[in-house]
Amino acid sequence: MDGLVSSLLLLLLLLLFGGVTSIWPYQSLKFWSKILRLISRLSNQSPNNTALGSDGFPEQLRRELMPRHVAVILDGNRRWAKEKGLTFIEGYRAGFVAFRVFVGICVQWDIPIVSLFLFSSENWRRPQISLRTYLHASRSNRETNSEIPELGVRVSVIGDTCSLPISLQELIKETEKETEKGTKCHLILAMSYGGQNDIVQACQGIATKVKHGFLEPEDITRPLVEQELQTRVTNVPSPDLLIRTSGELRISNYYLWQSAYTEMYFTTTYWPDFDRGEFIEALLSFQQRGRHFGRN
Repeated sequence: MDGLVSSLLLLLLLLLFGGVTSIWPYQSLKFWSKILRLISRLSNQSPNNTALGSDGFPEQLRRELMPRHVAVILDGNRRWAKEKGLTFIEGYRAGFVAFRVFVGICVQWDIPIVSLFLFSSENWRRPQISLRTYLHASRSNRETNSEIPELGVRVSVIGDTCSLPISLQELIKETEKETEKGTKCHLILAMSYGGQNDIVQACQGIATKVKHGFLEPEDITRPLVEQELQTRVTNVPSPDLLIRTSGELRISNYYLWQSAYTEMYFTTTYWPDFDRGEFIEALLSFQQRGRHFGRN
């Protein structure tokens, strides 16, 4: 994945959940040994009972039934870390590794749109940290990752980005600009996003157009509302499949309008452990369902 995306996600997790003393974790050999095992398991090994074709696509899945848009609520990083005796920041770093592997799998399996709920507008209640120390590390990380092969991923960020630090806003703009030509997969990152806020801002935009005479009330339709939602960055704003990890059975103010006919899949697996086999199980469940969109 492009080094800018790596920098963006690492800066984000440190902004939200890190600690000044754990900005750069080279001192934690225990953590890195676990991360290396995690990368090996997620990236290089096929899970039990998973047969892959010559192109790397699972034989038990049907290509014609693959979702066009998969959304994921990345949950359980803290609990994963707590159960392993690690710090919360180490849990989020492990989640970051799983994030990169997951996007690579989606590219390999030709899933064109992937939405990831990184944190909600309500998550700002959690403690913030100083960014000064990490800014240099972020630039170094970008240089280190410059040799990673381009995956062809286009990145869009939705949410109340104005509430983010200026340094992060600039990195978001740079990432979106440098990946805008990606055609293999459109990665939509929800940061400081809330589904209710998204609907409210859409209504405000439509009301303003009516007020100034650009629209009549009878012109307001569902497609018009969808064009005002922040998911207008993609031509398939409604996910076919929404996955939530960690055992929580709710969507937590994510894609409220867009999920009207989305198939839901909930798993007790924590996000850092959500590997290729877990994803296949979710896709198998999706492919076995009959989707009627209210017609039956």
